[in-house]
Amino acid sequence: MKDNIIAGLDIGSTAIRLVVGQKSLRDSGEQLQILGAVTVPAEGINRGVVNSIEDATSAISACLEKAERLIGVPVTNVWVGINGPNLKCEKSHGVVAVGRSDNEITEDDVNRAIEAAQALSVPPNYEILHVIPVKFTVDNQEGIKDPIGMTGVRLEVETLIIQGLSSQIKNLTKAIYRTSLEIEDLVLSPLAASEVVIGPKQKELGAALINIGSATTSLAVFEEGELLHAAVIPIGSEHITSDVAIGLRCPINLAERIKLEYGSARSDKYGKKDEVDVSELAKEENVLEESMTVSRKYVAEIIEARVEEIFEKIDNELKKIDRSGMLPAGVFLIGGGAKLADIVAAAKNKLRLPACLGVNKNVPLVIDKVNDVNYLTALGLVAWGNQLTKGAKGSRLSWPGSGAAGKTLEKIKQWFSSLIP
Repeated sequence: MKDNIIAGLDIGSTAIRLVVGQKSLRDSGEQLQILGAVTVPAEGINRGVVNSIEDATSAISACLEKAERLIGVPVTNVWVGINGPNLKCEKSHGVVAVGRSDNEITEDDVNRAIEAAQALSVPPNYEILHVIPVKFTVDNQEGIKDPIGMTGVRLEVETLIIQGLSSQIKNLTKAIYRTSLEIEDLVLSPLAASEVVIGPKQKELGAALINIGSATTSLAVFEEGELLHAAVIPIGSEHITSDVAIGLRCPINLAERIKLEYGSARSDKYGKKDEVDVSELAKEENVLEESMTVSRKYVAEIIEARVEEIFEKIDNELKKIDRSGMLPAGVFLIGGGAKLADIVAAAKNKLRLPACLGVNKNVPLVIDKVNDVNYLTALGLVAWGNQLTKGAKGSRLSWPGSGAAGKTLEKIKQWFSSLIP
């Protein structure tokens, strides 16, 4: 039973979520079954970055205990999502000569080509998280997805290399190792979430996943079935709440409630006379004011300004890769910030693309709450782990990290175990 457990750990700025799945054999073959999902408030993490290892460790431990009590099985290994604002995305090219005398391309040739592409100058404080082959070229024949078994003399690969700041990766892994969990691998959060949210057909046409978290917004763009670009923007839904708190001169907890219950990302829906009494909410949040009415139009204007800024920054990322307004399958919104009223309409308007809320399409579920937009990253990490542990030969998912993050994790593990008496 233990060997079949796959757990996805999504460490966010406000909450830590853990989704646990299990591989079970059915008549139709091996199937992934979700056993449970838990969430605890995050501590020691700010804007996707660990700022107190002690606090982060205790929050992860609390999440782990809660999960183990729920499912009744110990969790030992996790797939971890990483989402820091300092991630970098670069293209790189690798060329090798085909090794065999009959010129047939083998897996070894593909691995050598990917290694050649990895030989780019990484800044000293960065390290490679993922090396993702986008497309191969065999003797000038371009756009090849899987060259294994083809015949040629020269093999080229175009890869996308995602790098993370070494210190942030080390701090994150240290906090997790202290809870005695083993890390299977670090995975870029929007990349993992796309596994369950975006279908193969949509990835082929061109689609983007936007994860609006509390402190960061992350983006992954796909085309022709492969990742085209990834980015993390340091603005999230808590910035919207702060704007509402300043605009209404009210405490932050009340601003959050007003935003979720009466806020909207479109101010043109309301007239100047649309007012709402929020004194009940104020009482619930222990704010001692006699009566408090707010203009819905004013609240919506505050929210709309910040939402437009987020989508503008996302559009700038799309402009970098010449895909602004040019993704036929549109954008999928996930994360806590996607629960804001009318945010889909704002996305359509600002990005000039089809937009919808992301839902899980690829993993059969019995537990309803895992379908919530907040859990999709952790669920994606479980699906990602499931794909990789299948170890299907030639599976297009056998490349993540190419062991790059794994080597670093190994070093940290050795260093950490040397400290434990």
